Amino acid sequence: MAGRDNTGSSAELQATTPPPVWHAAKRVAFRFCFIYFGLYIATTQMFWGGLAPMANLPPLAEVPPLRQAISWIARHVFGVTAPLVIEGSGSRDKIFDWAQVCLLLAIAAIGTLVWSLLDRKRHSYLVAEDWFRLAMRLGLGTTMLSYGASKAVPLQMGYGPTLSRLVEPFGNFSPMGVLWTFMGSSPAYQSFTGCMEILGGVLLLLPQTALLGALVSLAVAFQIFVLNMTYDVPVKLFSFHLVLLALFLILPDLTRLRNLFLLNRATAPRAPTVARSRRRSRTILAAQMCFALYVTGSMAYGARQGWNEFGGGAPKPPLYGIWEVEQMSVDGQGWRRVIFDRPNRVAFQAMNDSLVTFNATINPNSRTFDLTKPDDPNWKAALTFDRPANDHLTLKGEMNGHQVAIALRLIDRKTFLLVNRGFHWVQERPFNR
Repeated sequence: MAGRDNTGSSAELQATTPPPVWHAAKRVAFRFCFIYFGLYIATTQMFWGGLAPMANLPPLAEVPPLRQAISWIARHVFGVTAPLVIEGSGSRDKIFDWAQVCLLLAIAAIGTLVWSLLDRKRHSYLVAEDWFRLAMRLGLGTTMLSYGASKAVPLQMGYGPTLSRLVEPFGNFSPMGVLWTFMGSSPAYQSFTGCMEILGGVLLLLPQTALLGALVSLAVAFQIFVLNMTYDVPVKLFSFHLVLLALFLILPDLTRLRNLFLLNRATAPRAPTVARSRRRSRTILAAQMCFALYVTGSMAYGARQGWNEFGGGAPKPPLYGIWEVEQMSVDGQGWRRVIFDRPNRVAFQAMNDSLVTFNATINPNSRTFDLTKPDDPNWKAALTFDRPANDHLTLKGEMNGHQVAIALRLIDRKTFLLVNRGFHWVQERPFNR
């Protein structure tokens, strides 16, 4: 994109080199991609979450008038009658997201038709392609950086298996839960995958390494897409678009890549599509480098904050641990374990190994804590606790109208094989349990 101008000034180049003539199909395809991918980046988290990471604003698709237009598509085209889930769910495969893609495809199709009719005499779009590829690089690169930072720390899949996962039967895991626990149980591997995403993102942000960045990002994005498809992770639609964007950036160099990797032929460097003076090229390059530094610094700062707030560096609750019930007196439900994993959550495991999670407010000074159910505002519990020894705990009080008295014993987290197995350079036999 912004390379050296070794052939003279822009005016001299334009005077000696006739403008190329694109095939009609290429012109139509460019118009469609320009509209569709441009709108997709502008209306999803790729814009505020990547290109402006410190803005902390919702995607444009979730605000008027696009919100109303997408909702109309969902109700009148998809026939959805239930209230739409639009924000706060964490899923990118909602009906709202599919309706959004449907709307953008319709806009791109109509826009391409109108553009083709009004601009029939245009032979190529060299300048528009140059700037559009820059926007695609920045959009994909910042998204790869965002996802990479949340894994490299690591944050996205957690740091080690949670206490609740250690005691929950494996058969109760969802496919996504299996993937999250697998990745979280190996922070080193999670960090490695994040570093690969960061590598692809950084390379994309710099014009000299953009092709290599697109190749790395394609491999990483395709792996993410396959995992989402095979483990039912609700980011299938979004990760598929990451694959498409990487392919779009690679497509102009497809012949050169084929000559290099398949035909064993020499390949010349790709000439810049738009001639620029050295001064302007250097200015654009400097702007991209500054932007890359800004985005990388913002992502690193956000990842550090996340590590200290809810990652491995976050404070543990005062009663942190897995507590086995030794003795219990209760008018109702019997419990097997009580798990304190996060400061504002407490999980009770029943005799059938099912887990019930409560919101918790723990006061170490008064030795009390209150419980509420997220899905039942009328359910309440007020308990007092006493810790006569480091590995013993007693709970007394009222739980949803039932008097309870529970004696608990702390289980050492390191007794679980998933935690204590560790890494071994030498193994005489596979240790697969």
